[in-house]
Amino acid sequence: AATNAPWDVDPALRRPGRLDRTIPVLPPDEPARLAILQHHLANRPVGSVDLPALARRTRGHTGADLAHVCETAAERALMSSIRSGVTRAIEQADLVEALREVKPSAGGWFDIARNVVEYADRSGEYADLRAYMKREKLL
Repeated sequence: AATNAPWDVDPALRRPGRLDRTIPVLPPDEPARLAILQHHLANRPVGSVDLPALARRTRGHTGADLAHVCETAAERALMSSIRSGVTRAIEQADLVEALREVKPSAGGWFDIARNVVEYADRSGEYADLRAYMKREKLL
C-alpha cells in the first residue's frame, strides 16, 4: 500500500502483520538529482549543459519535478527549432528557463507534515521525517 498521508491511515490497519512499515520517500539529494537529470536527458539531443550546477539549484525538487524540467527544456528547444527552421540541442539556458517555470511540488505536503511532526508525533514514528525536515530547514 502507499499513501501520501500515512498519518491518516487507521491505527488498526497499521498493526504488525498488516501495513506495519512506514518508508518515507523524500526528495532526492544532490547526487540523486544529478542522476535523475542525466536519465531524463540521456536520449535527447543535449548541447552545452552543466548538469552538476543544475542539480545544485534544484534542492527540494522531486524526481517528477526534475522530469518536468527536462521535458519543458526539450519543448523550448523544439519550439525554437521549429521557429528558426534549424534543429538545435537542449542548452543550459533552456534548462534554467524551465527551472524558473517548474517549482518544487512537495511544499504543500511538507506544510502538512510539519504539523504532524511538531504536534501529533507522540510515538516518535516520524523521527526520520523530523530529522530530514530539520536538516533541510523545513522545521
